[in-house]
Amino acid sequence: MGSIQVANLGKAYKQYPNRWSRLVEWLSPFGGVRHGLHWVLQDLNFTVNAGEAVGIVGMNGAGKSTLLKMITGTTQPTSGSVQVQGRIAALLELGMGFDPDFTGRQNAVMAGQLLGMTADEVKALMPQIQEFAEIGDYIDQPVRVYSSGMQMRLAFSVATVQRPDILIIDEALSVGDNYFQHKSFERIRAYSKLGTTLLIVSHDKGAVQGICDRAILLNAGQIALQGDPEAVMDYYNAMLAERGGATVQQTVSDDGKTQTVSGTGEARIAAAQLCDEAGRAVEVVKVGQPLELQATVQALKELPELVLGFQLKDRLGQVIYGTNTFHSHQIVEHVRAGENIHYRFRFPANVGHGSYSISLSLHDSDSHLGKNYEWRDRAIVFNVVNVDKQHFVGMNWLSTEADYTRA
Repeated sequence: MGSIQVANLGKAYKQYPNRWSRLVEWLSPFGGVRHGLHWVLQDLNFTVNAGEAVGIVGMNGAGKSTLLKMITGTTQPTSGSVQVQGRIAALLELGMGFDPDFTGRQNAVMAGQLLGMTADEVKALMPQIQEFAEIGDYIDQPVRVYSSGMQMRLAFSVATVQRPDILIIDEALSVGDNYFQHKSFERIRAYSKLGTTLLIVSHDKGAVQGICDRAILLNAGQIALQGDPEAVMDYYNAMLAERGGATVQQTVSDDGKTQTVSGTGEARIAAAQLCDEAGRAVEVVKVGQPLELQATVQALKELPELVLGFQLKDRLGQVIYGTNTFHSHQIVEHVRAGENIHYRFRFPANVGHGSYSISLSLHDSDSHLGKNYEWRDRAIVFNVVNVDKQHFVGMNWLSTEADYTRA
């Protein structure tokens, strides 16, 4: 079982005003400091317990890759410490450590040795590596003729041919095709169930919320938030849309879940409810039942245009369906300050039984990434029960008819 403990961790790089300052400091080490420090990461504290799956998220430049390099030992910290217990298998920069002129087989042996295996062990495991990578005869071709996807297939296959105590992955899987991504995440989930500790850097909201027990958000080299993956990803999503005085707030609702609200406040969702065909508000609905989402929006300032969107999410916060009035060609233009606009969306509850939530967003154009007036996660929470449909499994209900013939 593997664990990771990060204490007061920081990484800084020297910055010189010019190249001569670097030379003078090198030639005269006792002549005084001629550089400043640029901190990429500072004062990080967290623990990844044995068997836990943790996602690391953040914007480009937040320090995610630098953090993983310090955990794996390829980069030394400037301050603080990292304590790791267990054998690590890491898939960081794509093809890192691969020699382009060596064959895939030769590189697999070298990569396996870097992971702590002997050459004989890697050779004995080579049939399993080849079977999982599915690169065929390319295994005996130079890596320089490989596509980025083929390099990833081979690197992942070598790193995971034996179940490690700790598995660390940094966005490398994003270059693979959909088939291999599904195959890789199946292996990751299987290892997690067997007790492997996972540390994953990904911008994929579904991957973080579907696999991880906890998420850590890095911003400007520091931990901005850590906790429930859904709450962290909602906050991260709000940060991406933060523009021109926008704010991000989180509150804990009565059910213990975190609700994220962000936006400039130029318009707000004054009321929202989910109703049945008779217009009555409902909190429990039947599979396939016709529903109407009603929302009242109040403009607090004059707006050139206004778009309302909604997302239907499952209990893990993964989006099942989403749309907005931009895509339905119902943009409201020239909105007056103080004006109220009433919206209605009608759709059937063609989903499996369970708990769901609806997030609402107010913005211009086609998405909230342009002008985010208000984004409200978990604006409505409701449950779906199967009362009158035949038994089925999965997230969606499809009206299915079956027949057969015997010859």
